[in-house]
Amino acid sequence: MFTGLVEELASVVRVDGNTHGALFELAADKIMSDMQLGDSIAVNGVCLTVERMHGQHFFVSAVPETLRRSNLGHLQAGDVVHVERAMPANGRFGGHIVSGHIDGTGHVREVRHDGIARVFSIEVDPSLIRYMVDKGSVCVDGVSLTIMRVAGNAFSVSIIPHTRGVTRFGSLRPGEMVNIECDIVAKYVERLLGQGAAEGTEPSGTSRGITLDMLAKHGFA
Repeated sequence: MFTGLVEELASVVRVDGNTHGALFELAADKIMSDMQLGDSIAVNGVCLTVERMHGQHFFVSAVPETLRRSNLGHLQAGDVVHVERAMPANGRFGGHIVSGHIDGTGHVREVRHDGIARVFSIEVDPSLIRYMVDKGSVCVDGVSLTIMRVAGNAFSVSIIPHTRGVTRFGSLRPGEMVNIECDIVAKYVERLLGQGAAEGTEPSGTSRGITLDMLAKHGFA
């Protein structure tokens, strides 16, 4: 599990890709101090496994599904990525619950100034926007952020100078692709309320979830 607090920017040294997946060689500094083989590392928010290490470099692989579902398939040597180690049991929970399982991608639609902040408007698929609410949490390229506003199929986030200085948000431009992980709590709540029917997973019997009729029947509405 991660918290969406990026530890540093790692450089993409090499990408070996084919139809079976891709191997990434990344160069980092801080996170190398206690890295072990088999560790989970979030790369632009995608949970990957450390397969090899050499000096300040480490290697991770991504399968075709991961490449299709995220922006990792577009990485080239010279790019920079956000990296975060999995949170230790005694670590501080500074962001929100991040699994490293990307739900999809979005595209930066607009970047505008708002005092010292920069407001990014990011467009996503309707299947993702349903999990977003004003002042809710979202993970963008591995960064835990608070949703400023939701409008149509886009949401906006306000980025402070410090965050821009230590992440890719300092250089993100309209049109660029970013990884999106929706708040896992929102997805669990939807499932528990029995609204999975839209996805073809409607519960059966008496477990159809909370409805207005059920609330009214029991005196809550």
